[in-house]
Amino acid sequence: MLFTLLKKEFLLEFRQRYAISGIVLYVFSMVFVVYAASIKVQPQVWNVLFWLIVLFASINAVVKSFVQESGARQLYYYQLADPAMLLLAKIIYNTLLLLVLSLLAFGSYSIVAGNPVKDIGLFALILLLGSLGFSIAFTFIASIAAKANNSATLMAILSFPVIMPILLTLVRLSAIALRLIQDTSYQRDIVNLLAIDTILITLTFVLFPYVWRD
Repeated sequence: MLFTLLKKEFLLEFRQRYAISGIVLYVFSMVFVVYAASIKVQPQVWNVLFWLIVLFASINAVVKSFVQESGARQLYYYQLADPAMLLLAKIIYNTLLLLVLSLLAFGSYSIVAGNPVKDIGLFALILLLGSLGFSIAFTFIASIAAKANNSATLMAILSFPVIMPILLTLVRLSAIALRLIQDTSYQRDIVNLLAIDTILITLTFVLFPYVWRD
């Protein structure tokens, strides 16, 4: 069932290529704005701007998870699929999508603004954990926002308190990868980020069946 739902997510994305094309265009547009404003970006500014680009690209990518599906289609899924499997498929798909977008943003951003990353291995791990955290948070919030008429505004409001701990931890870990902070105990921050992801995914799986039922 999980692989079937994952296949469905990929098929829907390929049938609506304008959505992913718009997100990629957004990433390149933001990178071009940085390039046009200043070719030489200081590492501290590089770190913050990079995660802002990834954050807003993630919101645009995940907000369509439930909004793009009509009420009739959701009723059809409700009759056939287990809510936990449906949610897990969307989280896995969104994690892969956000990881690709993050790598794309990193590559294009590094070309126009330089690459100050000193520890590539740690930064790659940060991108993976960040994609997972954003995917879990935004997927569940998108499921709630899809029930409202003004879903985009509601998602932005609900996302802020949930995403800030993840974003602040990612910025700190990235600063360590850029050698802006000399901290040999960054494993604690990684554990904190994993703990936040664990709490979010637990709450998501507990609450999503009730949201889906409505």
